[in-house]
Amino acid sequence: MIEGVSVTPLKRILHDKGDIYHAMKCSEESFYSFGEAYFSSVHYADVKGWKKHSKMILNLVVPIGAIKFVAYDGREDSKTYESFFEITISKDNYCRLTVPAGVWLSFQGVDKELNLLLNLASIEHDPDESVSCSIESIDYNWSISDISCDRVLS
Repeated sequence: MIEGVSVTPLKRILHDKGDIYHAMKCSEESFYSFGEAYFSSVHYADVKGWKKHSKMILNLVVPIGAIKFVAYDGREDSKTYESFFEITISKDNYCRLTVPAGVWLSFQGVDKELNLLLNLASIEHDPDESVSCSIESIDYNWSISDISCDRVLS
């Protein structure tokens, strides 16, 4: 695990007319503030990232499909400096990934259908508070053969 990154199991309530997917409550320990909520999709095997925010805390949920998230700790003052953390989130591993400011994040579509994430961001989008770099800038193997939907919380 990377310092400040957390994974929170979420409830999925099955209902014969349509399921309910919890995302976040303001009473939870990982809730800091609310700035905006937005959805983003990623196609099968495509990779988005690397991106690092200077202020925004990300709270990521995957209600549809499966997405592999990889976080990289580039913070020199962190106990987990240069560490990686990866997790695949899907309906079979329904949880919320919280990523603090200063941690690099990238993600890859795993399901061959729609892969949709919800970010409950701590602040409103500000293009000046984040930085992006090419996928090759951080040494990580994004091989399609490494994609796995069965990675679950331990």
